[in-house]
Amino acid sequence: MEPVRTGPKPRPVFKVVAFTEEEENAFDYVKDRQNPHPTGVLGATAHMVKGALGGGILGGHVAYVKAGVWMGLVLNLFFGVYMAYCLHLLVWSAQQLYKRTRISTMTYPDVGEAAFACHPNRIVKKMSRCFRYIIDIIICIDLYGACACYQLIISKSIKQLVENTQLTSMEGLGENYPHLRIYLAAMIVPIILICLIRYLKYLAPFSLGANAVVFTALCTAVYYAVKNNPSFLGLTGVTTFWETLEFVGMIVFSMSCAGVVIPIENNMADPKKFPISLVIGMSIIVFGTAFVSFFGYTAYLEYSEAPITVNFPMTVYGKVLKGLIAVMIYVTHAVNFWPPFQICYYYISRCVNQNRIVFWEYIWRAIFVALVGCLAIGFPSINALMGFLGTFCLTNMAFIWPLLIHLCVIWERPGLGKYYWRLWRCVGMMSVAIFIFFCGTVVNASELVAVFKGEL
Repeated sequence: MEPVRTGPKPRPVFKVVAFTEEEENAFDYVKDRQNPHPTGVLGATAHMVKGALGGGILGGHVAYVKAGVWMGLVLNLFFGVYMAYCLHLLVWSAQQLYKRTRISTMTYPDVGEAAFACHPNRIVKKMSRCFRYIIDIIICIDLYGACACYQLIISKSIKQLVENTQLTSMEGLGENYPHLRIYLAAMIVPIILICLIRYLKYLAPFSLGANAVVFTALCTAVYYAVKNNPSFLGLTGVTTFWETLEFVGMIVFSMSCAGVVIPIENNMADPKKFPISLVIGMSIIVFGTAFVSFFGYTAYLEYSEAPITVNFPMTVYGKVLKGLIAVMIYVTHAVNFWPPFQICYYYISRCVNQNRIVFWEYIWRAIFVALVGCLAIGFPSINALMGFLGTFCLTNMAFIWPLLIHLCVIWERPGLGKYYWRLWRCVGMMSVAIFIFFCGTVVNASELVAVFKGEL
């Protein structure tokens, strides 16, 4: 029998309980947690890699077209190291907040709210709830945008199979073949049906199959790189500044695991070993992204398209792989739809009839899937969406917010250091991220507008 659903549980009140370093260290947040099945270093690393290398990696080769192969490889490594360090500071700050507030587990928005709420400045304290709302909104934009990318991958794969041609276009290729937007509209109802599944445990096993299919597709891309371009000819080394900013958004989107690091740390048997998992996990993520993007670009050069399976020839094997990608991304879409909907429905559920809360959850699930479908129909470009989400959302989640949270946590204890070196470190690193955020968002938003107007 299904349990009765009630309204949202009240969130904890974040305030300083431990006022000295000795009081902080006296609280063992690991023992206070209730993790029936905690993960070790290898398990945490696997979850981190899985959280980053999703559908985004299927478009990494197009990012290298934007920046050029040599600039792409250098920036791929730079942003991987930059992201790893920022996420390390985020998790370290969260662990300080666990001890400072005596609350042993938190989400990313919890950490943001707690960092502001525990700051000694009253103005900063008052902004804590507002900061939380901003984090919730940006996370939802990012994850719903990723769902729109998944819908585009599904529809683009189906369109190519229906038309049975190697050529791809938003327009229908031939008489009686509809525009890509028609496929996107037709997919809304099937996607609604799978997104009505309310329990993640029924969907999670399918993501393993999706990972296997994606891995097969990436290995196939390497094969075609060796077959089509064994001498690695025709590669562009460096492009324009404008195109490089497009690359930044796409590659950050492909690599980011900012949304999963806090839950992973919360579920570790020994959270002090999280830095080990982070170093190993980000090394795999950076290498995997660079490896696949390089060989994908090598295979198809300026003709590269996302997802990478679209470039594969229309052989029996190629068609089967294209179909499997569509099916597996269809299931993965429902898995990725779950977290942002939980955030949204936390607020919505307060306003609905509590006696019919499950009924209204189904209704709102359908509404949100339809809205995501409308987003994909309005901006039917995987590359443009990835670039915008990478610069607008993930530069905040992976770079700016971790540094801002860290600054709030260390402000009073242990302090800003001699000559305020900790302050200048955060300000310097944040300046790079803010520059990327503004410039990259303008560039990729312009790309989205061009797609909407039909100019691309």
